Amino acid sequence: MHGLGNDFIIVDCINNPYDRLNFSALATMLCDRHFAIGADGLIAILPSDIADVRMRIFNSDGSEAQMCGNGIRCVGKYIFDNHIIPSLLPDIETAVGIKRLNLVIADDGIVSHATVNMGKAEFEQGEISRTLTTPYGKFNVIPVSTGNPHGVIFVNDLSHIDVQLIGPELENHPYWADRANIEFVEIASPHRFRQLTWERGAGQTLACGTGACASTAAAVASARCRWPIEVQLAGGTLSIDADADGNILMTGPATYVFSGLCRLDDTAC
Repeated sequence: MHGLGNDFIIVDCINNPYDRLNFSALATMLCDRHFAIGADGLIAILPSDIADVRMRIFNSDGSEAQMCGNGIRCVGKYIFDNHIIPSLLPDIETAVGIKRLNLVIADDGIVSHATVNMGKAEFEQGEISRTLTTPYGKFNVIPVSTGNPHGVIFVNDLSHIDVQLIGPELENHPYWADRANIEFVEIASPHRFRQLTWERGAGQTLACGTGACASTAAAVASARCRWPIEVQLAGGTLSIDADADGNILMTGPATYVFSGLCRLDDTAC
């Protein structure tokens, strides 16, 4: 499945006894785009004692992420379309709490889009931005958490940014306790901007939901934009707004690609 080209291998642990798999090893093996299925990450859908289902997300390098905005929309689509949870307002347990989804049904009766209540963005106390030094220069970065740690950088022209070169340096900068996702943002108008993303543990991706929310929060906090905002990513557009309590509402598509069986030997996972 994918959300705007941010693609995932979905492992259904509700209907299958896969919950004891080593998901980190499985992600590293199956996410390889040359020798396996290929994906940005692997998502396990598990039973939950406090929500409709529980979601765990593993990056392609095997590291576990706290949250995934594009991935959670795919989870919502999967559990509804496969008759696991009949509600259009499912609650999904994540590593950073329970997230409520509002699923949108297309004419064919399956989920096409979802709105996710992502909660509030968290900024560090004091100055909103930090200056981080890399071998390729100094960058003014706004640290913000939307479930995952992000560093948002506003630039005049995205075409001048080599994400593959600069992204790893900023992801692994000593400033971060456990690496970070990096967003490069070019403002187009008070309600629209373009974004390129370097994700920790996955590299450059076509879209990042938590990153779009982080960039939007940073753009509003720094008076560059106003709610609501359209975030133009390489894989498409996300709509980001906020409710009266300041919770970020992310709306975007979720797409099914294919399903299949993968044989694993006893040592793989």
